[in-house]
Amino acid sequence: MTPTREEMRRALEARHGAELQARFDAGRVAVCGLGGLGSNAAIALARAGVGHLHLIDFDRVDLSNLNRQQYTAGQLGQYKTDALRDTLGQIAPYCAVRTDTLRVTEENLADLLAEDEIICECFDRAEAKAMLVSGVLERFPEKPLVAASGMAGLGSANTIRTRRAFGRLYLCGDETSDSAGGLGLVSARVLVCAAHQAHMVLRLLAGETDP
Repeated sequence: MTPTREEMRRALEARHGAELQARFDAGRVAVCGLGGLGSNAAIALARAGVGHLHLIDFDRVDLSNLNRQQYTAGQLGQYKTDALRDTLGQIAPYCAVRTDTLRVTEENLADLLAEDEIICECFDRAEAKAMLVSGVLERFPEKPLVAASGMAGLGSANTIRTRRAFGRLYLCGDETSDSAGGLGLVSARVLVCAAHQAHMVLRLLAGETDP
């Protein structure tokens, strides 16, 4: 039986306090890319009671995704936006989820992200990451951007950290490991980096600007 909105709110307030939960509930967060980083970060944000999530990805769930992304075998072939929206509906039924099933480009970035308060960069391709970061810094310098760099391999999870790169850009990861070489992406280490991103978003919604 699905709990009521009031029951969900009271449960979250019992964990976070009414004032902090009100900040989370009012939050509007865009998650750009719904792979290992984005799918995990979105679930963490939904569990914390973030009220508005904007999910953006053009891809479909593939068998190769299941080792680290928050999808199931039964969702293979579905658009990631649709699959993750359904999962979030089971976890946080009163979270307002907006989806855009498309590729973010320099041309559509400004319109796509205009209504979002905080932006999470969760792409897996370096050129897409660079495009989003430069586009947000140029078009929306007032909006916090939480990006990621370096979470591959079996290196110590303790090397993954969050730092404020400059302005309102925050960077999560070890900033050195590359999925193109060596072992590639391993579920637990990707999850650690995604958790860093989600936690930085929560700190920002709480009014905390230091990593």
